[in-house]
Amino acid sequence: MAKKKKRESIIDSIIEGIQERKGECITIADLTGIEDTVCRYFVICQGGTPNQTLAIEDSIRETVRVKEGRKPDFVEGTRYAHWIAMDYGDVMVHIFIPELRKFYDLEHLWADAVLEDIPDLD
Repeated sequence: MAKKKKRESIIDSIIEGIQERKGECITIADLTGIEDTVCRYFVICQGGTPNQTLAIEDSIRETVRVKEGRKPDFVEGTRYAHWIAMDYGDVMVHIFIPELRKFYDLEHLWADAVLEDIPDLD
């Protein structure tokens, strides 16, 4: 029986921030087994509207600041809020509206990434 790999605590804080604002379809893409990637993990989720994606971004920022003592290195995409990217060094967070998430399909950009889907909260 394979032992489940323990993920970094910042990822759990990011997930908590997403779920706090009812973000959906959370996927963690583990890129640690792939050479020459820009980071070690992608955390991908979606909000139903640009306003919700902004609320998710704000919640992630605050949750990670309080629980991990970290701020993102940069945040891009808040002007239109269709795709917001947050850079936490080894972890990149992508918050999409559903149409753009489907179009860009980041989960499958690297075929060798290990994907973990987090169940939506009801």
